[in-house]
Amino acid sequence: MKCRHCLHELDHMWLDLGFAPPSNAYITRDKLDSPELYFPLRILVCDNCWLVQTEDYAKAEELFAPDYAYFSSVSKSWLVHAREYCAGIINRLSLNDTSLVIEVAANDGYLLRNMVAAGVPCLGIEPTDSTADAAELLGIPILREFFGESLAKRLVEKGQVADLLIGNNVLAHVPDINDFVKGLKLSLKLSGTITLEFPHLLQLIKHCQFDTIYHEHYSYLSFTTVKQILASVGLKIIDVDRLQTHGGSLRIYACHAADERAIEDRVAEVLEEEAKAQLHSLAGFIGFQQRAFDIKLSLLQFLVDQKKNGKRVCAYGAAAKGNTLLNYSGVTSDLLPYVVDASIHKQGMFLPGSHIPIVDECRLREDRPDYVLILPWNLKDEISAQLNYVKEWGGKLVISMPELQVL
Repeated sequence: MKCRHCLHELDHMWLDLGFAPPSNAYITRDKLDSPELYFPLRILVCDNCWLVQTEDYAKAEELFAPDYAYFSSVSKSWLVHAREYCAGIINRLSLNDTSLVIEVAANDGYLLRNMVAAGVPCLGIEPTDSTADAAELLGIPILREFFGESLAKRLVEKGQVADLLIGNNVLAHVPDINDFVKGLKLSLKLSGTITLEFPHLLQLIKHCQFDTIYHEHYSYLSFTTVKQILASVGLKIIDVDRLQTHGGSLRIYACHAADERAIEDRVAEVLEEEAKAQLHSLAGFIGFQQRAFDIKLSLLQFLVDQKKNGKRVCAYGAAAKGNTLLNYSGVTSDLLPYVVDASIHKQGMFLPGSHIPIVDECRLREDRPDYVLILPWNLKDEISAQLNYVKEWGGKLVISMPELQVL
């Protein structure tokens, strides 16, 4: 395999999580006895541009199906994050009713609903029908396609170029990252701004967040490498924010290379931080496989011990990251009989691979388990507050990342 950005030969395997189905390929009851498609889940490091990436097996169309089950609006804290971003960026860029905002991977309208409310014209690009339907119900115009250079050219022909081009947690999801950033360049007005949010590779390594690795995430991004990828098509980064979302993310602000806006000091600070962590040498990646294996063993030991002691454990949050953790650890319904999830789009379905049933929260109140394992640990505070009532019967909440902890 060659690097999906610089086409350099890939010789360095960083992490091997075995074989797993796509993490968002939830199963309906009538398909439980049907064959399930598994792919190797292995991560490689390019020692030329230092892009960390999945080994290519699955196509985007197999991962982002029309009935895609991830709806951004399920998380209340994510809705707040999007609302605060919109308020800030509208003010920062002086957006108004003559502007155009384009969001790539608009999902269910979790973000653009704020632009609609503010009277700022917008367009969402979203290939999955399930989430696009939800966005359109909010009055958001949606193009149901995958974004890239070809679509960008058609938008330009229609005069649809963006004052603000948004991509939250999508840069890591695109198989052809070069085609994607070429599309960003074409779709942006000469004076326009791009903001992209993505989980920061530095935090992934620091906190051993291996469960954020799954087939839908083709790339694992450092700031330095993203800067290089954007520069390759004539875009420059002028500012960056450190975010707490998804276990530690970056929000970058970019524009055309010819734009005269100054580059903020925060850009140099993040570059230096990554250099100190040796993210652009093989030394920065040593030992991660063993750390992931230790987390796997700790989770299995906890679940087995509770089973032997007659204690009952369930999980909360049928998240993609939880599926990576459970499938890598080999956990099935004999150790974890069900997982609670707030999304009505997932309830009644089963987790891919483990086939653990997904149920409504009322099951938790009825069953009164001794422990609730929070799988989306990045939403620990939000979920802990929501499940505070578990203490009423002496139940306890648990997270397993970056180490097993009873809260």
